[in-house]
Amino acid sequence: MNRAREASSEIRSVEDLSKLESPVHDLSPLSKLLLTIVYIATVASFNKYDIVGLFAMILVPLLGYMLSGISVSTCFRKLKVVLPIVLLVGIVNPFLDRGIMFSIGSFKVSYGIVSMVTLMLKGVFSLMASFLLVATTPIDDLCKSLRKIHMPKIIVSLLLLTYRYVSMFLDEVATMTESYSLRAPGQNGIAFKSWGSFLGQLIIRSMNKADRNYGSMMLRGFNGEFYYCDRVFSKLSWLWIPILIAACVLMRLFNVPALVGSLFVR
Repeated sequence: MNRAREASSEIRSVEDLSKLESPVHDLSPLSKLLLTIVYIATVASFNKYDIVGLFAMILVPLLGYMLSGISVSTCFRKLKVVLPIVLLVGIVNPFLDRGIMFSIGSFKVSYGIVSMVTLMLKGVFSLMASFLLVATTPIDDLCKSLRKIHMPKIIVSLLLLTYRYVSMFLDEVATMTESYSLRAPGQNGIAFKSWGSFLGQLIIRSMNKADRNYGSMMLRGFNGEFYYCDRVFSKLSWLWIPILIAACVLMRLFNVPALVGSLFVR
């Protein structure tokens, strides 16, 4: 299986995750979207040196993964391309902020190291929450929720169409790659001299398919706005989602790990 086919398969596997049944899947998409927005905003608001307080925020996505039946390892495996970029955020901080914050024996920890780790945790926690939202919410329901919070319809339409047709584009790339390999057996990849014609054919084929798809949409009455079917979701959505939002705010206002530690250390 070539890489384009593998990438298309990964996208479809995420869609399969969103069709599972669990307490998290049954929640209203709008409530999950609002919780994710509040959670990411709360995580981003932590001071760059408040690594202890920030670490408590992992409890919210972990609870979601436990209830949804999706493992955290699945999240990291699906986001293996993005994670290294996130982990590189703040990599220069130890060289710019060399003041000593505290010492562990003979090892001195600078402010730059603490701020670097804090930025990394912010990125990882935000990715975990975002993936949980996508993995438990079908794209149609997510776009419908975006329209409910008055996201411009052009942006929502672009998001939906991009998500839908990126897998078709990858399938087209996979088909052309397989066709090329059958015509050039034993060759490793596509020859440099064929890159231009390959990309040209890919663009032409993609434009033709896009034109056919758009024509089909117009025949079905598309006027720039997608209409989504209404589904029945759990009535508990608006009961425990506010509780989790309140928990995020409380963990931001109070250093929960320090409070818990003070109960055991006198």
